[in-house]
Amino acid sequence: MVYRVYVEKKPGLDNEARALLAELRGTLGIDRLTGLRLLNRYDVENLDEAMFQACVGTVFSEPQLDLVYDALPQTDAKLLAVEYLPGQFDQRADSAAQCIQIIAQSERPTVKSAKVYLLEGPLTEKDLAAIRGHVINPVEAREADLALPQTLETVYEIPTSVAVLEGFNELDEAGLNQFLADNGLAMDLADIRLCQSYFRSEGRAPTITEIKVLDTYWSDHCRHTTFNTVLDSVEFSSPQIQATWQQYLDTRKALGREGKPVCLMDLGTIAAKALKAQGQLNNLDESDEINACTVKIQATIDGETQDWLLLFKNETHNHPTEIEPFGGAATCIGGAIRDPLSGRSYVYSAMRLTGAADPRTPL
Repeated sequence: MVYRVYVEKKPGLDNEARALLAELRGTLGIDRLTGLRLLNRYDVENLDEAMFQACVGTVFSEPQLDLVYDALPQTDAKLLAVEYLPGQFDQRADSAAQCIQIIAQSERPTVKSAKVYLLEGPLTEKDLAAIRGHVINPVEAREADLALPQTLETVYEIPTSVAVLEGFNELDEAGLNQFLADNGLAMDLADIRLCQSYFRSEGRAPTITEIKVLDTYWSDHCRHTTFNTVLDSVEFSSPQIQATWQQYLDTRKALGREGKPVCLMDLGTIAAKALKAQGQLNNLDESDEINACTVKIQATIDGETQDWLLLFKNETHNHPTEIEPFGGAATCIGGAIRDPLSGRSYVYSAMRLTGAADPRTPL
């Protein structure tokens, strides 16, 4: 059986709802939106009712801060529910499931969450469409059904064969663009043209699996496509920046890298290459990876001299940050936490830069 509960911050504590209301009215100009309430919805399965009720005031809500409802409040407001896409990690639901497992000392239940927006005011369909486009990030979320499901179990059809994309090699530019849209691919037209050219040379059509693997592997998150994009035309309005750019070009020439592409990755690693060529960075760690910020050192551990790698790391995670700034940027500090927990490295110090402010100023 699926149990459901709605949780809303008490008036005066509903900061997220008030901030979103101000954003929708101020940024989108939806003045007809006179009020907004935000409820976090939890659906739970594989748990007995007594334990579910015990967790309502301990896991799903804080009695001193939250209001709890068994059903949506009776209101004339327009309702909009938003949930994560299947396969996306739902941290709120996962944390709740872990807490219930600890409390119940049993198997972990299935928990799914959604945000339900109660939109007040004489809103038009155009207003509602604008609000949906603002609060639903199609990369990770979708509009959710308001009805209580019979089960939270997700049933996937297991394919017995891999689809071959017959006709792919014959698609024209319009067809390729439509192919990208129909399959939700991240690659651009030039990428899919290259795929088409390759499979034409192979004399066969690709499978959907091959295209999906290429799409993932060529994504900016995996390959840093942005950093490797060739810069073939660069202009500066500032003489100082122009002089710095020329210094970079001169350094490339001195290092014999004129045959290499000019890109952000080359800009970011040229200093280490120059210092090594000048004999000032002989302890640079070099491998098949780009390790321009890793040097070899010797450290004394409990009186024993050991070989260590000292890493000066700047986490970029440019692709997820470009698509979804808040969630994407969170992966940066996540890497700093992940590595020491995995035992692969020791983080001496970590600093997160926000905007262009003085990084020494407390957040």
